[in-house]
Amino acid sequence: MAIISTAGLARTFRTKNGPVAAVRGIDLTVRAGDVVCLLGPNGAGKTTTLRMLTTLLSPTAGAATVAGHDLVRDPAGVRRRAGLVAQSGGLDPHIGVREELITQGRLYRLSRARATDRALELARELGFEDLLDRRTGTLSGGQRRRLDIAMALTHRPDVLFLDEPTTGLDPASRADLWELVRRLRADHGTTVLMTTHHLDEADALADRLVIIDGGVVVADGTPDALKREHAGSPGASLQDAYLAITGRGPAPVDTAPVAL
Repeated sequence: MAIISTAGLARTFRTKNGPVAAVRGIDLTVRAGDVVCLLGPNGAGKTTTLRMLTTLLSPTAGAATVAGHDLVRDPAGVRRRAGLVAQSGGLDPHIGVREELITQGRLYRLSRARATDRALELARELGFEDLLDRRTGTLSGGQRRRLDIAMALTHRPDVLFLDEPTTGLDPASRADLWELVRRLRADHGTTVLMTTHHLDEADALADRLVIIDGGVVVADGTPDALKREHAGSPGASLQDAYLAITGRGPAPVDTAPVAL
């Protein structure tokens, strides 16, 4: 069952130098419960696509539904069913962790008591109960990312959008976040659509990879399928496949036997 579906989704920005087509027409289907990674070079249109799917940007063409809600006709319905963790986060460094979570709950119209309970639930589930009485400005990068994700999960969304969630994290914090993504899918059936520049991350986490370049999808498949098709073997590196697909490196070596 598709929980995200797009057809010709596009976004053009107007600039003083003329229109810039950031996304030229994305066709994408994501099944419920899958973890899908969007890959692509800088400027490929990944973040713009996520911003459209989370109603932060209106598409200039095409159509999309998220969890059964039309992106244009029912943006409030999309926001009720989706959570977003943006690249930069949005924490107030002067506010305590507990109060930040409670405020998020209140924004989703939970009562003060229910928002307080939900803050504790999330802190326990994501492993930072001991941080509830600290100010967010004192947290490490990995701790802040956990809090960002907790805030995005306040309303129990069906779909979680993560925009480069591990950028700037140390290896241990990255591994912790990978495990958290796996648990969200395993324990709650949460669908995850994420962008990343870390190919090892995409290879480790994703059921499917969608590679975007120039604002369009240029490859779509499982990590093993893309490695087999574009790098000659499912045991090849994802980097070799990625470079072959995007043209940012040498083409894969032809492994077919040579007739003598």
